[in-house]
This record gives sequence, structure tokens and C-alpha cells, in this order.
Amino acid sequence: MMGETELFGVYLNAELVTCCWALLLTWAVHRLLVWLGAHRHIWHLALFETALFFIVWGAVLVVIKNTLPGATA
Repeated sequence: MMGETELFGVYLNAELVTCCWALLLTWAVHRLLVWLGAHRHIWHLALFETALFFIVWGAVLVVIKNTLPGATA
């Protein structure tokens, strides 16, 4: 992982930072699905959104690992 991130003198764990990014991206994908009307075809919306969150979180970790030098996951 990235280690720690400093924000206004407070050190934040890397998992917290990546989780927040994934949460924002998941919210954006959810809004897109609502706008397209695709959410009506999902059987269990809460289960789908939870799975989508973990998929997006994994994608955020992969992007960070491939773009930041020295980052390990």
C-alpha cells in the first residue's frame, strides 16, 4: 500500500483514503445507473451496491499500484 497520507497534520491510513475514493466512485456509478434506469432490473440492490463497492475499491488499489512508484498492494 501507499503507507500513510498526511492531511493538515493528521496521518490517515491508506485503506481509509482508498476506501473514501471507492465510496465516491461507487456513488457516482450508482447515480449513473439510476439515471439510466438500470437499477430497476437489479434483484437485490443492497447486495449489488456492496459488491460494486468492493469491485471499485479493488480497481482503485490496482490503479494506485500501477501509477504510483513504490506503492505495493
